[in-house]
Amino acid sequence: MPRIIPIRDLKNTTEISKMCNESTEPVYITKNGYGDMVIMGMKAYEEKMYLMDVYTKLAQAEEEIRAGATGDARQALKDLRAKYGL
Repeated sequence: MPRIIPIRDLKNTTEISKMCNESTEPVYITKNGYGDMVIMGMKAYEEKMYLMDVYTKLAQAEEEIRAGATGDARQALKDLRAKYGL
């Protein structure tokens, strides 16, 4: 469940840091009752960036397959199988 806190609560940096690092979800900051910022712990951020990279690579691979450019993908799989003895 997302945590939503008012901007005035950012004064307690130790508590905010603890809140961010205990959860994989971002903390939403409001100002005058409206969304203003989002903060998250470093581990959660790195996981999100890793997933974005994976999704980007998957999308590129799917586009190559649609375009009929599967030769490179097949060769890459052969190379991986050879490298890891699969």
